[in-house]
Amino acid sequence: MRLDYQPATPRVVHDGHTVRVRFAPGQRLWLGSQALALQQFHFHMPGGDRLRGEDFPMGMHFLHKDATGRLVSLVVLFRQGAEHPALAALLPQMPAQGQPERVSSGLRVDPAQWLPASHAYYRYEGSLTAAPCTEGVLWLVMQQPLEASAAQLAGLGRLFGPNARPVQPLHGRVVTLTP
Repeated sequence: MRLDYQPATPRVVHDGHTVRVRFAPGQRLWLGSQALALQQFHFHMPGGDRLRGEDFPMGMHFLHKDATGRLVSLVVLFRQGAEHPALAALLPQMPAQGQPERVSSGLRVDPAQWLPASHAYYRYEGSLTAAPCTEGVLWLVMQQPLEASAAQLAGLGRLFGPNARPVQPLHGRVVTLTP
């Protein structure tokens, strides 16, 4: 996996379910020789994935599309701990439900600042996490969680509250670790 993310001015919108941070074309994730275009990232509380039996209070989904339109979701999970600097900058810019989309020329978001130092990840085939839960999504779950402060988690909780489906059984899916 190789990341080609650059700081950009995103569009930030509250869609009634979560806060989405949308990017103009140009942000890419590479899996081998395949380029995947970053569409947006958004937040889930709780995290919706479990690593080695641990549940997480928050997860971020970076949604990408390949040239055929297939979705690939890169997931970063968060534990409660130290304040996350990128979230500290973004949280005050997040609109509440019912407020219009925000584009602030003073806000530059670097998607790479939301990723752990290690890019090792778990990989599996799955479905979307919201209805109609369409299958065919490739999930890449970062092995190394990050931290967000209790105040940051509470701030997100006030914006959209619990919005993740429970952790799903594997149903025969194979999960592989990619270093």
